[in-house]
Amino acid sequence: MSANATSAVTSRRPFGRRLVWYWLLPVAVLAWELATRSAQAAYFPPPSRIVVRLHEMWFSGPPSRAFLTDEALADLLPSLARLFAGWAMACAAGVLAGVALGRSRGLSALVEPLLHFGRSVPPSTLLPVFLVLFEIGTPMELASIVYGVIWPVLINSMDGARHVDRQYIETGTVYRLSAWQRLTRIILPAAAPKIFAGLRLSVSLALIMMVISELVGSSEGIGHRMLEAQSQFDIPAMWAGIVLLGLLGIALNGAFLGVERTVLSWHRGARNGG
Repeated sequence: MSANATSAVTSRRPFGRRLVWYWLLPVAVLAWELATRSAQAAYFPPPSRIVVRLHEMWFSGPPSRAFLTDEALADLLPSLARLFAGWAMACAAGVLAGVALGRSRGLSALVEPLLHFGRSVPPSTLLPVFLVLFEIGTPMELASIVYGVIWPVLINSMDGARHVDRQYIETGTVYRLSAWQRLTRIILPAAAPKIFAGLRLSVSLALIMMVISELVGSSEGIGHRMLEAQSQFDIPAMWAGIVLLGLLGIALNGAFLGVERTVLSWHRGARNGG
C-alpha cells in the first residue's frame, strides 16, 4: 500500500470513531429516558425533566441578560469567579515554584519529600482546617481550590524544568544569555509541554474543588444550590446541577485544549518533523 493510501486510511479512522460516539450519545440518552420512565424511581428522574429543571433554574431569563436567571447570576457567576481565581493563583504559584525547584538540585532534594507528603493528603480532608483558618466564605473556598489544584502544576513544572536538554543550556552559555533570557528563551519553552500537561489536569481538579468547597462552606454557588436541592428533596434540581457541572467540565477542557494547541503549535510541528 502506498504512503498516500496509508495516510488516507489512518485519517479516516479517527473520523469513524468520532462518528460512532456521535451516534452513541443520543442512543444512551434515549435509553436513559426510557429506563427511568419505566422504573419510575424517585431519585433517578428522566433526562427530559432534568433539562426542563435546568432551563427553569438558570437559563430562562431575559435575552438582555443572555437568558440567565437571577439564580444563575447568584450561583454561576460566583462559582466561576472562584474557580478561575483559584486556578490562576495555583497555576502561577505552581509554575514559579516548580521551575525554581527543577533548576536547583539542592533545593529540590530538600523540599521534594515535603511536596510528596503534601500532595498525598486529600484536599477534602483539609476543609475543616481551612474553615478554622479562614471561616466560611470566599477565602476558605479559594484556599481549598488552590491547595487541590497546585500539585499537578508544581510537579509537572518541576519535572519539565529539570529535564531541559543540556545542549540548550550550553548553547545559551555560549551566546552569553542572561539568567532571565535563559529562563524565557530556553527553560520555559523546553518545559512548556510538561507544564501544560499539569495545567490541563488542574482544570478538572479546580472544578471538583470548587464544588466540594461550596458544599461545605458557602451560602452561594452551584455546590450550595445542589445541597439546598438535596435538603428540599428537589431531585431534578440536584441532577440539573450535576449535568451543569459536566457541561462546564467539557467546555473548560475544550477551551483549554484550543489554547494548548495554539501555544504549543511549534512543539507539535517539531515533533511531526514539519
